[in-house]
Amino acid sequence: MLETIEKVTGDFVGMVWGVPLVVLLVGSGVLFTIYFGFPQLKFFKHAILIIMGKYDDPKDKGEISHFQALCAALSATVGLGNIAGVAVAISLGGPGAVFWLWVAGFIGMCTKFTEVCLSMKYREISPTGTVHGGPMFVIKNALPKSFYPFAWIYAFFVILSSFGAGNMFQSNQMAAILKTSAGIPEWASGVAFCIGAALILIGGIKRIGQVTEKMVPAMVGLYLFGAIWILIARYEMIPEMFSQIFSGAFAGTAAIGGFAGAAFKEVIIMGIRRATFSNEAGMGSAAMAHSAAKSTPIQEGIVALLEPFIDTIVVCSITAIALLLTGAWSAPGVAAGSEMTAYAFETVMGPAGRWIVTATVTLFAFSTIISWEYYGEQGVTFIFGDKAIPVYRYIFIGFIFVGSIAQLNIVLNISDAVYGLLAIPNMLACYMLLPKVKEMLVEYKTKLKNGEIKRFK
Repeated sequence: MLETIEKVTGDFVGMVWGVPLVVLLVGSGVLFTIYFGFPQLKFFKHAILIIMGKYDDPKDKGEISHFQALCAALSATVGLGNIAGVAVAISLGGPGAVFWLWVAGFIGMCTKFTEVCLSMKYREISPTGTVHGGPMFVIKNALPKSFYPFAWIYAFFVILSSFGAGNMFQSNQMAAILKTSAGIPEWASGVAFCIGAALILIGGIKRIGQVTEKMVPAMVGLYLFGAIWILIARYEMIPEMFSQIFSGAFAGTAAIGGFAGAAFKEVIIMGIRRATFSNEAGMGSAAMAHSAAKSTPIQEGIVALLEPFIDTIVVCSITAIALLLTGAWSAPGVAAGSEMTAYAFETVMGPAGRWIVTATVTLFAFSTIISWEYYGEQGVTFIFGDKAIPVYRYIFIGFIFVGSIAQLNIVLNISDAVYGLLAIPNMLACYMLLPKVKEMLVEYKTKLKNGEIKRFK
């Protein structure tokens, strides 16, 4: 019976994350990019100036800074997908999948801009200054009342996703790699994760922002250090690596060693699917973290442009570089996932390379857990009210331990599926409110040009 249920739920995940969802997310990103005039290019420098605090207005309402909001959102998106997911994409789609991963990351920048602008515009701020935002609040406050059920559905799916993809999957993978690399029992890792998460989550989004603004640069920096080491050690293979990426992107990949080869369609699907799953552009989840920023809608949307760039074009590329320059992607007998990435780093750096991957997997997964707890809180608040948040936190922390010691394929399949379904109500709101975003963007550009938007530093 359990095997049948697991198969059915697995098929459900495959159906949700099939070609139609990929087309919806990528097609929307292309449309938004053209409609708004390539803001990911025009405002890239401006985004950096904003997170540096150059445009911080003391009068703006919110709970955290631009940089803290970006790091909180990145801590949820930069996770196991950047390490294990990219390895799976390349092992199935070949080097050409990396090119389509870059494409999806680029256009995803504009999707993220759109959903964050709307969440900032229609967020709710309580009398105590607590901020609540996300697609469910956009639907509630901006669309006709007949669309309200979509807001409730989104909030409910966010809660389910927070327990599965945002919690148990992460703790399970952390515990597994610590057991393999250091011999630490899964239950011991689970207890440590629960205590660490509890200490952070009790402080809400402000504490999460304070922790992630230190954790995200550190974990990305550590991973980048390993990539640079590999680049230097295998510099003579760099031209060949880019040749494989670009030739494989448009012609598929012939069989190499233990690699079975990939057709052109599979190359595109694997690259784009992995990028969208990693950077969450179109899901609307990161908009909940950005909604808490002390900012204005367009400014925070511009900050959010950087998120898919860092997550997909930078961090995912680190994994791709390691796999392609070391040949780990086609090495026989090496399982696709975190183990393949660890094998790639170890090939060049020795045992230190495996420890770098172990450390980054642990940090990436833990940061995802604490940010997704906040996302779940937003769903709980929307459906049950603020009073339910303490109960949710206790249950969420308990599920960290459960995830670290149990095999929960059925639960995780359901979670992954509803996570993908988040895109439907979110993209519905984005499409219906595109003219509003365009209006705000035009007004912002005019004020920026006329000097009405002041630099405070």
